Amino acid sequence: MMKKFNIICVAGTRPNFTKISSILRALTSNSKINPLLIHTGQHHDFSMSQSFFDELGISSPHVYLDAGSGSHAVITADIMKKFEVVLHNNNPSAVLVVGDVNSTLACALVAAKEQVPVIHVEAGLRSYDRKMPEEINRVLTDQISDLLFTTEKSAIQNLQRENIDLKRIHFVGNVMIDTLKYNLERAVPADETLKTLNFPSGSDAYGLLTLHRASNVDDPKILKDLLGAIVEISKTLPVIFPLHPRTKERVKQFSFEYLFNNSKIFVTEPLSYLKMLGLMAKAKLVLTDSGGIQEETTALGIPCFTLRENTERPITITEGTNTLVGISQEVILSEFSKFIETGGKVGRIPELWDGNAAERVCQHIVNWLI
Repeated sequence: MMKKFNIICVAGTRPNFTKISSILRALTSNSKINPLLIHTGQHHDFSMSQSFFDELGISSPHVYLDAGSGSHAVITADIMKKFEVVLHNNNPSAVLVVGDVNSTLACALVAAKEQVPVIHVEAGLRSYDRKMPEEINRVLTDQISDLLFTTEKSAIQNLQRENIDLKRIHFVGNVMIDTLKYNLERAVPADETLKTLNFPSGSDAYGLLTLHRASNVDDPKILKDLLGAIVEISKTLPVIFPLHPRTKERVKQFSFEYLFNNSKIFVTEPLSYLKMLGLMAKAKLVLTDSGGIQEETTALGIPCFTLRENTERPITITEGTNTLVGISQEVILSEFSKFIETGGKVGRIPELWDGNAAERVCQHIVNWLI
């Protein structure tokens, strides 16, 4: 009987789920691999978690750690304690982590200390901003990983600068784009979602906003400036705004609800993956502080404004449709005026963002194990 290699695959947040979906599909179809999905519970809100599992066809996790919420230290420590038990009970050949969230680093650390090989999908991305918690997670995870899979060639250069052996690094493309391409035809049509938001009938021009990053929403001045810019933009281009739980809490805490009065901002609860994909594909402009959405808009050819001072995904700027507009209201509105004049940035699909990245990941893992 052929030996199967147990690979523990870790996911904990919405971006993780979209990445792990295509990886699980590839690993499951390989006769040599037995993937075991561990959900850390870092996103415990149903709309941010279970709905993604349902829509993306991700099977129920083998283990749910129920990490809950708290500070970065509390979340990371809780996941580490609980994941150590999982590791001991399953004797895996390797632990596969994706992205840059606390779950990623926590499980990679436990595996490394237990001498279990670590596989990092989406390695080498750098913002070079150590104030970002995700940057710390990225750098440390890469340092203890045995196999590192990159989405763009600049990531390889970043890893080489950090003295990581080139033999451990493989350029495979973007597994998140695999998931997008696989599900695009299944996306909920934008007009169906717009009807539920009482969006004016007969109009199909809108912007789409996501805003959740702590550095943007936890500071009342920054959040007020950003929302003020969106209010001005909405006078020209109505904006759909799925409100992240963290942002919703801060809007209430700072008493900023009034900013939405008499604006053309259509606020809604967080949307499922297929609804977001449908809205994104038909948007005139997407404004975001998310990392993954910068990539998804580039793959869809939709102009994107990134509401941050830096990005760890430079290819979305150099080759894609992304513009780094920062957090200054004046700059954002200036860039929006240019967008209205030109119709927005036109990019191209980056190399190996072809829907087959997960297959390449799987083949490299099999070759490495045997």
